[in-house]
Amino acid sequence: MPLKQGHYSKSPETLLVGMARTGDRRAFAELVRRRQAWIRNLMRRCSGDMALADDLAQQVFMQAWRTIHRLERPSRFGSWLKRVAINIWLQHLRKNDPLRNATEPQEITLAQQDATGVAMDLDRALSALKEHVRLCIVLSYHEGMTHAEISAVTGLAPGTVKSHIRRGTKRLQGLLSAYTATVSAEESS
Repeated sequence: MPLKQGHYSKSPETLLVGMARTGDRRAFAELVRRRQAWIRNLMRRCSGDMALADDLAQQVFMQAWRTIHRLERPSRFGSWLKRVAINIWLQHLRKNDPLRNATEPQEITLAQQDATGVAMDLDRALSALKEHVRLCIVLSYHEGMTHAEISAVTGLAPGTVKSHIRRGTKRLQGLLSAYTATVSAEESS
């Protein structure tokens, strides 16, 4: 029996997932409302493009709606949805030119120190990384996934994941060195 409209927003996620699995569109709409900012942010971090992130997030939720009936354990909805998002991102990469970021991009000049500027600079620095390196960095640092988990969802070998994270982190440190230099100067004053 469907819930009354106001009850969806107060319902536990596992109940909503169970209802969505049986075709309840309002339950799924509530799940989208709760999870869309997280998925859009994940896609933005992966793509570096807000409009593309919105399109990819929409694809994630369309795919989730089509396949939610296969989700066996409603308590695993968050990790299942993350896997759907990663698969959508990897499909996007396969469809596009794999040599798009083959050359090293020019160094990024970092200027702003406020929180918005830092976030924008981080996004710009992430966009300077090759797609698979960026994906590994985002999944490790932003999503808190282990190397083994990243390997499992991306299909990359564990050693490749570690290498991507190590090299990507070093590259980001170089790109964001202006912040390190500023903090060091402030600490020595």
